[in-house]
Amino acid sequence: MKRIQQIAVFLVFAFVVAVTLPQSGSAARIKDIADFGGVRDNQLVGYGLISGLSGTGDSTSSTFTVRAVVNMLEKMGVSVSPDDIKSKNVAAVMVTAKLPVSAKPGSRLDVTVSSLGDAKSLLGGVLLMTPLKGIDGQVYGLAQGPVAIGGFSAEGKAAKVQKNITTVGRIPNGMNVERAVPFEFNSQNSLTLNMHNGDFSTTNQVVESLNRAIGGNFAFARDISTITLDVPPQYRNNIVPLMAAIENIEVTPDQKARVVVDENTGTVVVGSNVRLSPVAIAHGSLQIVVKEDEKVSQPNPFSDGKTVTTPQTDVKVKEENKRLVLIEGATLQELTEGLNAIGATPRDLISILNALKAAGALHAELEVI
Repeated sequence: MKRIQQIAVFLVFAFVVAVTLPQSGSAARIKDIADFGGVRDNQLVGYGLISGLSGTGDSTSSTFTVRAVVNMLEKMGVSVSPDDIKSKNVAAVMVTAKLPVSAKPGSRLDVTVSSLGDAKSLLGGVLLMTPLKGIDGQVYGLAQGPVAIGGFSAEGKAAKVQKNITTVGRIPNGMNVERAVPFEFNSQNSLTLNMHNGDFSTTNQVVESLNRAIGGNFAFARDISTITLDVPPQYRNNIVPLMAAIENIEVTPDQKARVVVDENTGTVVVGSNVRLSPVAIAHGSLQIVVKEDEKVSQPNPFSDGKTVTTPQTDVKVKEENKRLVLIEGATLQELTEGLNAIGATPRDLISILNALKAAGALHAELEVI
């Protein structure tokens, strides 16, 4: 009994605390709804060779692989003719990586390799030293190492077994950063916030929250999705504490009323702000089935008659009798209940939403993807 009383007291206390504490609702942190200007990744790409494959590399029909092998051997002092390259243990690959703006020379990053020729598998291969370049043509890193494949492939003359993709792999910590991106984060006098979704209400909330947290009019909106924040004097040349303070500020994002329809899969996503004027909906289907058949008429034996085929047509009509339903959908819940009342499937819902939009009863943006 005493144990039950203790549990009851604890539940009452937990309920009181839950009621008295402020509720965030659908609040989101600024770091989750916006990107900070300059804090980004830079794409790197390179062309390389993977060796050590067990006969699963590129064939001789991939002439660029043969030429790459010849060029590599010539740089190492080995003279060889392209006609002498018959090995299928080498594959040409594209090597890609993401270079963070904060990466410095000596840092190690993961790289992804993907087959460029007709290799069957990169399992067991080793990437030879490959320079990775940025959009400016400068080399920012060197990649090399054994490739990790998350699958396997085996085949015979009449059967083949494969798990996942064997022509794409990763090299953990496979790239050494040789050059840093020329960007001094702490030297900025202003920061730029790029909102993920353009909305005036949400952008204004962020501006007000930033100014309230910092204690001054340092932030202002340049447009519907761009915010400029002047760095306060106490944070000049030391912006990291400022970023740590403002990125966890919570706001309640707003958005347009929107209905997204994917006709390929029949998926319909309805936003919580969708409103529907009082409207009557009747939805049904008419099915007409036409079946053609032929009846053969045989003449009597030893007669002068001929075999005749007579066509027969069987027509069936089936119409679903759906009653007229009045939907006073002021909220998302009423909209859903109203459409369920007439037995609408996701495919039917797409047609109904298009008709509602055309009738002017759907107060939302209808987007078909």
